[in-house]
This record gives sequence, C-alpha cells and structure tokens, in this order.
Amino acid sequence: MLPIALDSLGGDRAPGEILAGAHQAALEGIPVILVGPAGLEGCGDLPLIEANEFIDMDEDAAQSVRHKKDSTLVRAAEAVRDGKASAMVSAGNTGATMASALLRMGRMKGVKRPAIATAIPVPGSTPTILLDSGANAEVQPEWLVQFAQMGSVYAAHRFGIANPRVGLLSIGEEPTKGSPLVKETHKLLTVAKGINFIGNVEGRDVMTDIVDVVVTDGFTGNVLLKALEGSMRTLINALLEAFSSTPEYQALADALLPALLPLYEKFDPETYGGAMLLGVDGVCIISHGSSSSRAILNALRVGKDLVDSGFVEALRASVAPPA
Repeated sequence: MLPIALDSLGGDRAPGEILAGAHQAALEGIPVILVGPAGLEGCGDLPLIEANEFIDMDEDAAQSVRHKKDSTLVRAAEAVRDGKASAMVSAGNTGATMASALLRMGRMKGVKRPAIATAIPVPGSTPTILLDSGANAEVQPEWLVQFAQMGSVYAAHRFGIANPRVGLLSIGEEPTKGSPLVKETHKLLTVAKGINFIGNVEGRDVMTDIVDVVVTDGFTGNVLLKALEGSMRTLINALLEAFSSTPEYQALADALLPALLPLYEKFDPETYGGAMLLGVDGVCIISHGSSSSRAILNALRVGKDLVDSGFVEALRASVAPPA
C-alpha cells in the first residue's frame, strides 16, 4: 500500500511522540511518510514530505488552511489527493484538519456534509460509533440520514459489525419525543433503505450493546463525547485514589490489577487512535491533541486496516447518487 501521511507537528506532544509512534509503526511494517520541515530531527530512515508552515491549535481553521498552503496539514491532504499517500493522520488542529481534507482531498460525490465518527467503548462488546461528534453544529434531517448510512459502512469495515444497528439520539425512545429535527429525521430513517434503524436511543444507551451507530448533530455529539470522556476520567481517578487510600486497599488493588488493566485499556481513548472524518474522498484520521506515541501507532494501524479493507471504495459506493 501507499504510505500513510503523518503530520509530524500536530499535537501537544509533537514532534517527539509523533515520531516515536511513526517509528513503531514502521517496525510493524506499516508504511509511513512524515510531513514536516526540512531537517526535522528524529526522522531516521522515514521519508519526508517537506512542509515549512504549521497551523496552531488556536488558529482559525478555514483562514489558516487558505493562507498557510505550505503547512503540514495541507501538504498531508495533498499527498492523499495526489496519490502519494493512502491516508492522512494528524493530532493537530481539528478544524484545520477537516478543512484541509475537505479543500484538498475533496468531498465524495453525493455527500452533503462530512461528519466526524468517534468510537465509544462498550464493555464486553464492540464500540458504538457516534457521529457527528463535532464537524457540523447545525444539521438537516437528510444529513443525519446520510450520517447513518456512512456510519454503518464504517462500523462494518472497522469493527466487522454485520448489519449495524442505527439509533437516533433523542430524549426518549418514542418517535413523538425530541426536537423538530429529531422527529423529522426519525420519519426519514424509518423508510430509509439499507439502514438498520432501531429507533430513538438516549444518552444512557450509547455505552451499551443495544446499538452500533448513534447519529446526532455535531453540537450535541461533541457535548456528549466530552461529557463521557470527563466522566470516565473522573471515575478512574476516584478509583485510583480510593485504592491508594490505605495499605489494606492498596494490597487488594494490586490483586485486582490483572483484571482491571484490560478494562482500563478498553476505556482509554488512545486505544482507538482517533476519530474518522467520513465523507471526504480518502482516509483522514483525527487523533486527540494530547496523543502519545501509542495513540499515533494505533491511528496508523487503523489507517492501514481501512485502506486494506477497501473502506473508501465501499463508502463511495454507498453514498453515490443514483444514476
């Protein structure tokens, strides 16, 4: 396969952790091409696409992409567009990553709006795909139907879920509950072909095994995602504090550690590498800004798996307008 273009300067811990993850991926046989300034220290034997500008986390996404044409994000997206890379990965500015992918790689024919798909961990089951988790603060019912369509293809290719169950996020299971947007979307999803729609789901259902894909607008999805992340972080910190509060509890915690570590791994966002921007014409993975080398390695693994599985071609076929 073509190499995966990796933004070497994106993220709070760049370039050190980014390069470390790239080298680990290369040792596993995943082809990586770095995107960064000439003479980037730590490249080693990895190839480099030269890019001498950087888009910071607090810069305006659209303006920075238009004006910083030699930025790492823009050059990474161009590498995919020009057939020099099979996918792009960045832990940098999320908005600028989306804008770069959309403006350089382009939108798939038939896609109304790209959406960010995030894997939400579910104990004892495959993750739930949440979309949109931040790309579109305001949406239309027809967009949500397409999000359901794209999310289903993603769930099938990334996690091997046959006929993914799709739920519409609302404040109640009944079709009569929710905002006008939710009610209208419910009607459309009920008659949509090729979507295994199971009805409305609530926030409490996202981390259960009753649904595989949850669709909502980007504002609500991002609030839900951050609330879940914060809740899990608070819970884990509280447990660690309780375990270390007395010598007796510490001893019991040490005994439980083998059982707790797999659970911690399941809930750690770095396990999943990052979110996927669905609807652009290529694989674009958006990693968390605080990504370590482990998260970058996992993002590159996901990129390789999606390329190998023919995900882009399958998604393109699913959203193509009728002839």
